[in-house]
Amino acid sequence: MKEFGGPAVFLDRNDINTDEIIPAKYLTEITKTALKPHLLEDLLLDGQPFDSQSEGMKQAKVVVTRANFGCGSSREHAVWAFEVNDINVIIAESFARIFRQNMFNCGILAIELPKVELDRLFAMQGSIQIRVDLQASTMTAISDNPTQQEVTCSFQMNSLDRDLVAAGGWLAFADQRY
Repeated sequence: MKEFGGPAVFLDRNDINTDEIIPAKYLTEITKTALKPHLLEDLLLDGQPFDSQSEGMKQAKVVVTRANFGCGSSREHAVWAFEVNDINVIIAESFARIFRQNMFNCGILAIELPKVELDRLFAMQGSIQIRVDLQASTMTAISDNPTQQEVTCSFQMNSLDRDLVAAGGWLAFADQRY
């Protein structure tokens, strides 16, 4: 089964839309790989440009963000941009419905947590690693800061979405079943 988790990057904002995830000018690209350097390049956090080329972003396997992530148009390119950057988990209070399903279809885990749990994650200091136990439906955030404790949260997902993600996406799931 696919492993989920790794170094996390935090995007402390609601309503991050698909145009900010991958700008529309790149939708004419014919390969997913061409999207790779443009992930989050137009994102603003607190009115400031997000450094999408930072070392932390390049190493990230997990994104932790706020509510209504992936809103806007229903393009698959936004999820593909995460996929080609090896982001395998996105944790948010909520997701736009089509974006969330596109994530599962591509084998990326969408974890929805209540605001209070997200606040606990955002309060952590230092570099954060996320470990996910898909079968137990738990995720644990671990800080390299010696004064920080681990934060463990439970999440829910239906069995079809769990199977899609565990298989690596819809195509791999279909290959296994049909």
